Amino acid sequence: MSVTRASAPLAAQVAPQAITATGLRKSYGDKIVLDGIDLSVPQGTVFALLGPNGAGKTTVVKILSTLISPGPGSGEIRVGGHDLATDAQAIRATIGVTGQFSAVDGLITGEENMLLMADLHHLPRREGRRVAAELLERFDLVEAAKKPASTYSGGMKRRLDIAMTLVGSPRIIFLDEPTTGLDPRSRHTMWGIIRGLVADGVTVFLTTQYLEEADELADRIAVLNNGTIAAEGTAEQLKRLVPGGHVKLRFTAPDAYRSAASVLTGAAPDDESLSLSIPSDGTQRELRSILDWLDSAGIEADELTVHTPDLDDVFFALTASATVPAQADQPKENLR
Repeated sequence: MSVTRASAPLAAQVAPQAITATGLRKSYGDKIVLDGIDLSVPQGTVFALLGPNGAGKTTVVKILSTLISPGPGSGEIRVGGHDLATDAQAIRATIGVTGQFSAVDGLITGEENMLLMADLHHLPRREGRRVAAELLERFDLVEAAKKPASTYSGGMKRRLDIAMTLVGSPRIIFLDEPTTGLDPRSRHTMWGIIRGLVADGVTVFLTTQYLEEADELADRIAVLNNGTIAAEGTAEQLKRLVPGGHVKLRFTAPDAYRSAASVLTGAAPDDESLSLSIPSDGTQRELRSILDWLDSAGIEADELTVHTPDLDDVFFALTASATVPAQADQPKENLR
């Protein structure tokens, strides 16, 4: 009986995959854009694809959304449970795409843009009007609905763009740099919209130039560089791939500070602030080791803070050289 109880939760932990791709390739003439990348995106999550300009992020989105064909030699690609090679039409019925450039028609009103999308999805007239009205309200566009879209701000156009994408109730949405050019307030509004979509069970495949955006939103992040995935993992896992992390101990008692500095090898002292910086990757194991050491030495620190590299550091390291490990899932050994 105990075996049966243990096996059920394990099975439940295996999340269905919204997107999978193996050996994805694409070239334009002699230019290799994608050199056999693998992707796996669980349902109901945000997956962020980062990379420098020209790395191939938009090419990945176009392939997965059936806008262009993968290159020869690509492996199996499945989106929404459908095989891209044999059932592209079913994929199109499952997804929504918001590209880098707005699809909004500025010559007609926001409401007319919504109704046009409803017609393209072959919704009955009454149903189309209902869906359009609900989405305009959801995206706070009711007051502007009767105005030409050309009069909208950048943030309003982006909200309308995503609202139009949702007319067909897609379960997977591709957002290709959706906040480029938006002011900070509009960007944060967009983040709230994306979080709301995921809360409703929608899968979001996001490309972005804003590393803070990936840090805030993504369940997993992949960094694309030179046609390959340079690293993939959670934001915290990726941050631990690059050096520079440290634990800072601050003391108010000078005696405690001097005692710690005299015996803790490798720590960088700061006499002015009575603090010590200890190289660390910030893992639970290392923090426990530091706390155990303080207890055994009878030294009490007044403050302990963990400082880890941010995604900017990770991005620069991964896209500047190939010296950083490609997998972030495995914990690093304690090297102190």
